[in-house]
Amino acid sequence: MERDVSNFSLLVLIVFVMIPFSIAYFYQLGLKKDILWSSIRGTVQLFLIGLLLTYLFNLPPHIGIPIMLTVMITVATFHARKKGKALPYVFPTILVGLIVIELAVLSLWLVFDMVSFVPEEVIPMSGMVIGNSMVAMGLSLERMKSEFETNRGQLLAALSLGATPRQASHLTVKKTLNAALIPNIDQLKTIGLVQLPGMMTGLILGGIEPIVAIKYQLVISISIFSSVSVSAIIVSLIMYRFFYNDQMQLVDLDELNKKG
Repeated sequence: MERDVSNFSLLVLIVFVMIPFSIAYFYQLGLKKDILWSSIRGTVQLFLIGLLLTYLFNLPPHIGIPIMLTVMITVATFHARKKGKALPYVFPTILVGLIVIELAVLSLWLVFDMVSFVPEEVIPMSGMVIGNSMVAMGLSLERMKSEFETNRGQLLAALSLGATPRQASHLTVKKTLNAALIPNIDQLKTIGLVQLPGMMTGLILGGIEPIVAIKYQLVISISIFSSVSVSAIIVSLIMYRFFYNDQMQLVDLDELNKKG
């Protein structure tokens, strides 16, 4: 079954945008501009990426795929670093982390014949892995800054009693990882029961047998869960060190936040 959504039907979607806009206006949440801008920006970005993908899908796989993956990883890195841009080496940490995760996941897909090395399969699935990893890294950085600020007294007490930065930060890192992983754990628990995931739904709407669609959904769901876990671990275990100076003292978090 192949059908197209009319332009008029797309215009009707503005009703769904006006609902949160009206709520933001009524309760004076200060989000009216953000809601409108994000809606317009998202729409424009999707149409532009549609044109780009149409072009890339016509290129040889060894050219089109690397180009799009490079764009995805670069944009994701710039976006995720905003959550901790005052920290040293945050950009290369996120960049290298995303590259390693994507290469590892893609290698497993190809080696075990889960996907074919064609843009139509690699690019959309890699986009989901990179996007979710980006969110996990940004969330980890944001939560880590919050935990270090909230628990500053406990951290100082631990350091004064002779604890190393690693020992003092154990609980903070643990809470950071929990915050990053719990949403994905809950989502994986309820997959197929509370919601039908996007890839599975799309394949079924495209006429693919449900069992085949489920197999593809399992590949991407487990891949995303693993990549999100690794992303949170990479950011947490590397970046917590930069909350301390060379003398194993906590840095001034007020100055850090001002820089951020």
